[in-house]
Amino acid sequence: MSMKPLLSLGSKKLPNVAGAREEDGASRTLPELEKKPTICHCVRQHRMSRTAVRHITARSGDNAAARGFRRPISSCTVDSTPKRYKLIKLTDTSSSQVKDLLAILMKALLAICYVAGLSLISYSYFSSQPRLLPGSENDPKLPHPLKMGPGSAGEGPTNISHILFGISGSTKTWNDRRKYAELWWQPNVTRGFVWLDERPAGPDWPSMSPPYRVSEDITRFKYTHRDGSPSAVRIARVVKESFELGLENVRWFVMGDDDTVFFPENLAAMLGKYDYNEMYYIGGVSESVEQNVMHSYTMAYGGGGFGVSYGLAAELVRVLDACIDRYSYFYGSDERIGACMSEIGVPLTRELGFHQLDIRGDPYGLLAAHPLAPLVSLHHLDYVQPLFPGMTQIDSFKKLIGAYKADPSRTVQQTLCYDLSRNWSVSVSWGYTVQLYPTLVTVKDLQTPFQTFLTWRSWAPHPFTFNTRPLSPNPCERPVIYLLDRVQEVATGRTLTTYKKLPIEPGRECGLENYAPVQSIQLINVSAGVLEPDVWRKVPRRQCCQVVHGAESGMAAGDLKVSIRGCYRGESVTPW
Repeated sequence: MSMKPLLSLGSKKLPNVAGAREEDGASRTLPELEKKPTICHCVRQHRMSRTAVRHITARSGDNAAARGFRRPISSCTVDSTPKRYKLIKLTDTSSSQVKDLLAILMKALLAICYVAGLSLISYSYFSSQPRLLPGSENDPKLPHPLKMGPGSAGEGPTNISHILFGISGSTKTWNDRRKYAELWWQPNVTRGFVWLDERPAGPDWPSMSPPYRVSEDITRFKYTHRDGSPSAVRIARVVKESFELGLENVRWFVMGDDDTVFFPENLAAMLGKYDYNEMYYIGGVSESVEQNVMHSYTMAYGGGGFGVSYGLAAELVRVLDACIDRYSYFYGSDERIGACMSEIGVPLTRELGFHQLDIRGDPYGLLAAHPLAPLVSLHHLDYVQPLFPGMTQIDSFKKLIGAYKADPSRTVQQTLCYDLSRNWSVSVSWGYTVQLYPTLVTVKDLQTPFQTFLTWRSWAPHPFTFNTRPLSPNPCERPVIYLLDRVQEVATGRTLTTYKKLPIEPGRECGLENYAPVQSIQLINVSAGVLEPDVWRKVPRRQCCQVVHGAESGMAAGDLKVSIRGCYRGESVTPW
């Protein structure tokens, strides 16, 4: 294929090739081109779109017509068909256009910086403002805001009036179980409702019982556990329905069963440690390991009761119904609540005063060595032996509650002391029992409960979620046991409780010589000051006691007096 030079040089005018740019409206001649290097691009209009660009430099003083182009770089040649090529003359971009482009870019950059700065300032300002508390009167998401005002929930320490109880019951069980609720319910003081599955028959509701409400219909919810009851869904929703009542001055929603006995003053003192505006889920686990393994260690067991702060309840009600359906395969209501708390991201705060009482047999060992925490609740009372032998469970509780009313915070609190003159050990569970040992027993053993009970499901001797020690069948290895007989208020802020020796079964006496003096003690009187509720807001410490001797005791022969007091600085419970 023959090739021709793209340009014929001389003084002739260059043709104005389509697409080439002319400056000032005139074509340039060769001499003008020789004054300034010209750059040409060979653009091939062919199916091969990537034709190499050759640069041709025209030099002044050369006889281009005669000699053709030298090879300063390379020659630009094209196909012999001239219609397939175009000559595009490129000129330098004008400086004014470059300046205009740069100016536009700078303005855009300044605008972006300005907007970003305003956003940062706004974010810093509003993020530093107090955020709306869920439940505050300005929170538009809540149907029933928390009212603040004189004497309202926003002032002072938590008391019983700030707690709304939600008691799960049914029309079939209430008549048999209301006796437990009526032990602790205080009309016109405690607040809350029994939530029933249907309206009870008869026009009159017992005046000493909590008022009732009928739960909403739950047929729209799924329940797929093969062994349980759909009522678990209804009971799980009690906290939601309680919240939606919109009652004023409520800080805590406390859930429990119709056979749960609460100790309201202790409950209020314990909850008062926590900020109800925050999200708290407070309760206890089962005493039997097998129950926790089967259900969960991270949920509060509903029979023992649990507390939900207002701040958490406001979040829970938004997600509860959908959450309940997601866990349709769970057995109980408390499992569902625990799972929903996990979805919100709130863990269980364990308090040792909640007692599910997932045990069988005699609860004596547990209550005689109660953990260092206020007694808050007891459950499953129909499944354990009466607290006091020879009495019904209801009468037993009436006796215990009699002591509780005299000194709520001290009830079943364990105090340990020694009589070194006789090498005796004394363990007092205030308001319930005293154990007297004719030997010196270490504090570690004394604070470990006797195992007087079995596990809940398998009736096995172990395991439990706390340590136990065996109660020996040998009477010479057991303490002499005394149970509460009466409570007296002897002075302002002081009580005197009397404990009577538990009769020993014939043939079960210990014949050892050192046991005789102990067995001769018939009554033990315990003097103590009333324990203020705010003690539970502080770091807990077990109080000390001492055995009072001689005329100072004012006791008759065969009696023993113990005085409970706060421990001195540097004092140890063990004096040797």
